[in-house]
Amino acid sequence: MPKNKAIIAIGVFVAILVLIVIAKTASFYPFLFQLIFDKEVKLKQAEPSKINVLILGIGGGSHDGPNLTDTIILANIDGAKNKVTLTSIPRDLWIPVLEGGNKKINEAYAKGEVKRKGGGIALSEAVVENVTGQPVDYAVRIDFNGFVRAVDIIGGLDIIVDKTLDDYRYPISGKEDDTCGFSEEDIQAFVATESAEQKLAEKFSCRYKHLHFDAGPQHLDGEMALEFVRSRHGVNGEGSDFARSKRQQKVITAFKDKIFSAQTLINPAKILSLYDILKDSIDTNIKQEEFDDFIRLAQKMKDAQITSLVIDTGDEVNDRPGLLDEAPYKEEYNFLSVLIPRVGNGDFSEIHQYIDCRLSGGECPLTTNSKN
Repeated sequence: MPKNKAIIAIGVFVAILVLIVIAKTASFYPFLFQLIFDKEVKLKQAEPSKINVLILGIGGGSHDGPNLTDTIILANIDGAKNKVTLTSIPRDLWIPVLEGGNKKINEAYAKGEVKRKGGGIALSEAVVENVTGQPVDYAVRIDFNGFVRAVDIIGGLDIIVDKTLDDYRYPISGKEDDTCGFSEEDIQAFVATESAEQKLAEKFSCRYKHLHFDAGPQHLDGEMALEFVRSRHGVNGEGSDFARSKRQQKVITAFKDKIFSAQTLINPAKILSLYDILKDSIDTNIKQEEFDDFIRLAQKMKDAQITSLVIDTGDEVNDRPGLLDEAPYKEEYNFLSVLIPRVGNGDFSEIHQYIDCRLSGGECPLTTNSKN
């Protein structure tokens, strides 16, 4: 292990990082035995430092754009303070240094994988370091199919939904290119004159469904949990990246608690089922000799405080400034709906300062003046 790093720490989806051990090694049960029965589980170094783990979620399988990252979260783990800070990065953030016409950050993993196997994680790490100003020590990529099946295996998740969620534009898997009864000529003519996502959704309504979650206690199976965290067009204030991040944090916490419950950890049938599900769903640059550090520290930090940061455009209703602006619809951005730093395209300096401030424990209020 590099001398300048302390013990490998857990990331967002604390439980998923434990499941990496299950999915990557046949010798899991000695680790499990020690984890449960060894009263003296010790870290290899005395003082854990801050470790950053990048978590990527992709559609995989038959999803539209299977290697596009729908979820991008940087987890900063502070072992000394028993704290995990999750920074959510919107998938529509424009990254000028990416190759090709579409330079959204959610393209980085896919572009890297085209170059070479394993290049997706390497390119994603480099891009996220550029955006956040934080070093990325490790990365984990999981596809949605694996996540859904894993949640079902552990018996679903129990969460509290803060506000009723209605999303009338949730995409139906497999219908991304459905013509909805229109001819090819009609579609080409419409696309040539209309660009707004809302108008496209209205025109091709057969591609979407109405997603609904009542406020209050809810039990979610795997598919419901995925829909809850992926929803991007909720009404009643639930369509923002900020609201989406809060929902993700709820699912992360519930998943962590369920995995660390005795009913999962000491159930051989569940462990073997999780292994079978996740062995082909996870990509990571975590080395096998580091797995023991992960599982030990994951257990030590199972009650860690989890806080979230969101890099977004702010909230006008609550007068909350953001760090991003919607880019103008023009050729520079390939005529796509994208987000750019409010201080200028490709200038992530303000984002660096804000994240540094928050990680150091400051209040870090944002002004409405993008130049301040």
